[in-house]
Amino acid sequence: MTPEMIEIGRGLCFAGAGLAFGLAGSGSAWGIAIAAHAAAGVMREKPELFGRMLVMIALPGTQGFYGFIAAILMMTQTGLIGGGTLKISLGTGLALFFIGLGDGLAQFISAIYQGEASAAGISLLARRPEAAGKAVLFPAFVETYAVVALLATILFIVFLTQPSMLQFLPK
Repeated sequence: MTPEMIEIGRGLCFAGAGLAFGLAGSGSAWGIAIAAHAAAGVMREKPELFGRMLVMIALPGTQGFYGFIAAILMMTQTGLIGGGTLKISLGTGLALFFIGLGDGLAQFISAIYQGEASAAGISLLARRPEAAGKAVLFPAFVETYAVVALLATILFIVFLTQPSMLQFLPK
C-alpha cells in the first residue's frame, strides 16, 4: 500500500463518517420541523396537549444521534480519533464511505417519514386526546428501521475494522 492510497482510504473514511452524521442530522431537523408544525397548529386550539405532543415532536431527532454514533464508531475503530495511525486501504476506505452514506440516507429518510408519522399522530391526538398511546405508535414503527440501519452499520464497521483488515503504520 502506498502512502497516497492510505491517505485516500483515510479520507474516504472521514467522508463516510461525515455523511452518516450530516445526512442523519439534516433528516432529524426536517422531521422535527414537520412534527412541530403540526403541533403548533394543534396548540392554537388546545395548548394543554403540549406535554403529550412533545414526545412525538422529539422522536425524529433520534436519527441524528444514530448518525453521530455511527460516525464516532467509524472514526474510533479506524484510529482517526483516539490515537494510533492505522493503514486504511483504499478498499476499506471505500467500503466505510458507502457504509456511512447508506446509514446517513437511511437515517435521513426515516427521520423525515417519522416526522410525517408524528404529524399524523398529533392530528389524531388533537381530535382524541385519550388516544395518545396509540398515536405514538405511528412514529415508533418508523423508528424500528432507523435502529435496524444503525445496527447494520455497527456490524459492518466492526467487521471491516478487524485487525486482519487494518494494519498499524510503523512509527
